[in-house]
Amino acid sequence: MKIEIPEKKKLVYQMTIPIRWGDMDAMNHVNNTTYFRYLETCRIDWMLSIGCCFWGQSPNSLSQKAGPAGATQGVAAKLVSDPNKHEGPLIVNAFCNFYKQLEYPGEILIKMYASDPGRTTFESWASMERVDQPGVIYAAGGATTIWVDFKTQKAKTMPDWMRALVLPSDS
Repeated sequence: MKIEIPEKKKLVYQMTIPIRWGDMDAMNHVNNTTYFRYLETCRIDWMLSIGCCFWGQSPNSLSQKAGPAGATQGVAAKLVSDPNKHEGPLIVNAFCNFYKQLEYPGEILIKMYASDPGRTTFESWASMERVDQPGVIYAAGGATTIWVDFKTQKAKTMPDWMRALVLPSDS
């Protein structure tokens, strides 16, 4: 099944990621699972840029300053805006459409978008292009994110500040 990035969306973040030699597989192109890691890295960096931190960590902790690579394994899926409240975004599904093969060496520009904010959820989308080939989409993916109370493991109304960040400007 192919899922398309919608026309009505808001650019919320972009970043460049180097393609590493170890990202390739035996076919000499970036392994399909690595595309999901690129999407995850962009999503986490975006969350950090808007003030979210890892569950159970203060924004000033050493692992927070180190970024996702320094975080405890398994914590990356549980980002929160306020660690004392134990609430925040949680990914409930993810997808990626592959259009062209990425190969080493190079850098990828990932553009992250948001759309369709509901009471408890929003959609995030991302396109991947090589920095040396602007506008040529190599892959596109996304995820459905739900705002949850981690203690009760139940959906919770998304805070107004988060809704404002993901709401397309023409809405």
